[in-house]
Amino acid sequence: MKQLLIPFAVPALGAASIVAWAASGAPAAAPAERPAPRCFRAAEVNGFTSRGSDAVDVRVGANRHYRLSLGGPCPDVDWSLRVALRTTGGNSYICQGADAEIIVPSPSGTQRCLVTDVRALTAEEVAAARRR
Repeated sequence: MKQLLIPFAVPALGAASIVAWAASGAPAAAPAERPAPRCFRAAEVNGFTSRGSDAVDVRVGANRHYRLSLGGPCPDVDWSLRVALRTTGGNSYICQGADAEIIVPSPSGTQRCLVTDVRALTAEEVAAARRR
């Protein structure tokens, strides 16, 4: 009896897969904005803007922007002309808080500020930040 169930189960699963594939291939309404990928590499960052002493916006590639929240005030980040972004934990990707730290040169010595949150910015947020 079990031998009869196996040949019928495989075609049924195959047919279900085809139906699911066909349904997913149907045109759907395009989303208003495609979200930026959640992760990026530190080497891909090509610009930054300070958002006070507790957050930094970074530009990745040509049109991806992320807000990096810092784990407390990073006093010199808001006036520094350059910062470094270093990954932690041996991973080259930054996906969430604690994956990276901001390194800020300072007259009193180098400051290291832990990133506690990573969030992709929407096009509206980027435009509003540029107007400021």
